[in-house]
Amino acid sequence: MSENPEHDQPMPLVSHLTELRTRLLRCVAVIFLIFAGLFSFAQQIYTLVSAPLRDHLPANATMIATDVASPFLTPFKLTMIVSLFLAIPVILQQIWGFIAPGLYRHEKRIAIPLLVSSILLFYAGMAFAYFLVFPLMFSFFAAATPEGVSMMTDIASYLDFVMTLFFAFGVAFEIPVAVVLLVWIGVVDVQYLKKVRPYVIIGCFVVGMILTPPDIFSQTLLAVPMWLLFEIGVLCGSLIRKRSAAPDPADDHNDQPPATQP
Repeated sequence: MSENPEHDQPMPLVSHLTELRTRLLRCVAVIFLIFAGLFSFAQQIYTLVSAPLRDHLPANATMIATDVASPFLTPFKLTMIVSLFLAIPVILQQIWGFIAPGLYRHEKRIAIPLLVSSILLFYAGMAFAYFLVFPLMFSFFAAATPEGVSMMTDIASYLDFVMTLFFAFGVAFEIPVAVVLLVWIGVVDVQYLKKVRPYVIIGCFVVGMILTPPDIFSQTLLAVPMWLLFEIGVLCGSLIRKRSAAPDPADDHNDQPPATQP
C-alpha cells in the first residue's frame, strides 16, 4: 500500500469535469481576447489574405460583395478564424495540462515534442499554402478564364475557398506527427510503412490532384512535400522504436502506475 493513500486515490469525476470546464473557459477567453485585439484591423487582415488573388486579377478587375452585409461580415468571420488559429498553442497547452497527469514520464518525453511539432507543422502548412501554392493557383485560374468572362470573385466565396485550403494544408503537414503516433502506439511498424511506401506516394498525388488546380505542377507542389513529410515521419518513428527497445533503468521506478486501494 502506498505511504500516502490520499494522494494515490483517483480524482473524482466531478473534479475532472470541473477542471475540464475551467480549461475550456480559458480557451474561449483567449480566443475572444485575441479577437478583441484584432477586430479593429479586420479590413486589413482581409486585404492581406486576399492579396494572392488580387495580385493576379486582370487589369481593372476587382473583387465583389454580392450580399449586403458581406463587406462587414466577411472580414469579421475571417478575424474570428484568425483568432482561433492564433490561439491554437494555448488550446493545446490546456489540453496537455488536462491529460498530462495521467501519463508516465517516458510518455511525456515523447508527447511534448509531438505537441510542439504539431503546432509548428500546422502553421508551416498554412504558410506554404499562402506564399507558394496560392500565387501559382490563382495565376493559373486567371490565365484559364475564358475570353469575354470577367474574373470578379465574391469576397465571401474567396474566404470559404482559402480557409478550406489553409486547413487542408495545415492538416497535410501533420503527416510526420500522425506517422510517429501510429508507430509509437503500435498500430503499425516501420517495416510495414516502408512496404506500403509506393501506395503512399500514389495517395499523395491523388490528394494533390483533389486539392489543387488540374495542372501537374500544382499537384506536384503538394504531393512531393506530403511524401517528404511521410519519410520524415518514418525516420522519426524508427528512432522512437529503437529508443523504446532500450529502456532507461532510471525510469523504472517513475513509470510505475499509481497505487490503488484494496
